[in-house]
Amino acid sequence: MTLNFDAMRKKLSELQGQSKRSNALWKPPAGKSVIRIVPWKGNPENPFIELHFHYMGSRTQLSPITFGRADPIVEFAKKLRQSGDRDEWQYSKQFMPKLRTFVPVIVRGEEKEGVRFWGFGRTVYEELLAVINDSEWGDITDPQSGRDIAITYIPKKESDTAFSKTFPRVSPNKSPLTTDAKLLEKFLSEQPDIYSIFTEPSYEELAEFLERYLGGDASTTVEQKSPSAIEESDKDDNGDEDFSATTVENEFEKLFNE
Repeated sequence: MTLNFDAMRKKLSELQGQSKRSNALWKPPAGKSVIRIVPWKGNPENPFIELHFHYMGSRTQLSPITFGRADPIVEFAKKLRQSGDRDEWQYSKQFMPKLRTFVPVIVRGEEKEGVRFWGFGRTVYEELLAVINDSEWGDITDPQSGRDIAITYIPKKESDTAFSKTFPRVSPNKSPLTTDAKLLEKFLSEQPDIYSIFTEPSYEELAEFLERYLGGDASTTVEQKSPSAIEESDKDDNGDEDFSATTVENEFEKLFNE
């Protein structure tokens, strides 16, 4: 049998992309971490980047609705909901993209890693927005007079609920992002491109994926879930949908065990 070198090159490219993704993303470890939200160079007036993802099949995929464009998977979900059938309404939930919000951060004690993106669910997003919209706190992202945030993360296995918990606590004390002018310039100008980390698939690619998914194609790693299973097993961050980048090691294992 002759090796399919095109397939091998494609897989290598995917793995390299995932490695780049894991280096550019930060997820809080168990326990306490301290971070600082950095002004996003893509929009210095708003550090929050709202992305919508499909958690279907073997890969997390960015939905085009993030950019106001048509998404065939969303269209399929809407057709299910228009049927008037309760079961189809419940079934449609797994085809609707989930919101995940990202902010650029510096992790205290890991400044040498540079700016990374922290992604979280709706609960944490609402808590941070409440602080930012409270004038008494001021601009917590200001490089000179902002505030650090202590993050307490409790993994699902250690939680007293069916999902993990994330508790952000904004410091009452103002502090500079850094006192090093060169390092400050680096933090503000050298940031990963989040739209390179998460690339938008075309309408045609998503339509083809949906067709394979509904047909039970093994390449999509289909796992049909009941509505209750979808709602409980895909949650993280105080009940929000879980998000984690697949590691290169896991992908290699899948590649050679298929």
